[in-house]
Amino acid sequence: MLGEDFWNIAPYVTLAIVVVGTWWRYRYDKFGWTTRSSQLYESRLLRIASPMFHFGILVVVVGHVIGLLIPESWTHAMGMSEHVYHVQAVILGTVAGVTTLAGVTLLIYRRRTRGPVFMATTINDKVMYMVLVAALAAGLYATALGSGVFGEAYNYRESVSVWFRSIWTLQPRGELMAEAPLYYQVHVLIGLTLFALWPFSRLVHAFSVPIGYLFRPYIVYRSRDEADKQLVASRPRRRGW
Repeated sequence: MLGEDFWNIAPYVTLAIVVVGTWWRYRYDKFGWTTRSSQLYESRLLRIASPMFHFGILVVVVGHVIGLLIPESWTHAMGMSEHVYHVQAVILGTVAGVTTLAGVTLLIYRRRTRGPVFMATTINDKVMYMVLVAALAAGLYATALGSGVFGEAYNYRESVSVWFRSIWTLQPRGELMAEAPLYYQVHVLIGLTLFALWPFSRLVHAFSVPIGYLFRPYIVYRSRDEADKQLVASRPRRRGW
């Protein structure tokens, strides 16, 4: 589909857009650095769709990190055969991908069918949702074909993963991606597009995840007990007319 030069250059262009775009957004659009929550307009569907999407995408991200960053030799050294790795990757990846896709589909349905939420949806949101759904669908398609469920199995860890790691060592091996099956190339291409849009969409809030919230001390809420009530009652009342 695309040649070696494209896969050597495109990741760095995307990375530059992400870095510069994020800096620009934070520098000049701090008040727009938000999810623009629509919970006030509708909460019943959001209460179902939002956890499905967020927990699902978290597992999807973890799966991509393991599959792309951890070399095949490392899992072999831990005693995990390639067959076992692919079986668990396919099962967990499919469950997480379907859950995420179902969650985002329900979010889109909510935005389309709930008037106030639809009115608060921008063109930017529509483009972001379209690319996000395309990335998830392409990922599930690649998982089904690459795992051998509906075709000949393909070991992406010997090509796509090696190409991905080579980007960070500044020695890109674009020929590996150029030789990968078309469905993997499409999935990666859509993924690069999604990352290029990331700083300019509501997805930017992912860079502001409140990790400190997990480690902060508890906030103690005290109700007004009897001693407080007696203290209030003992105060002299202000004399009126």
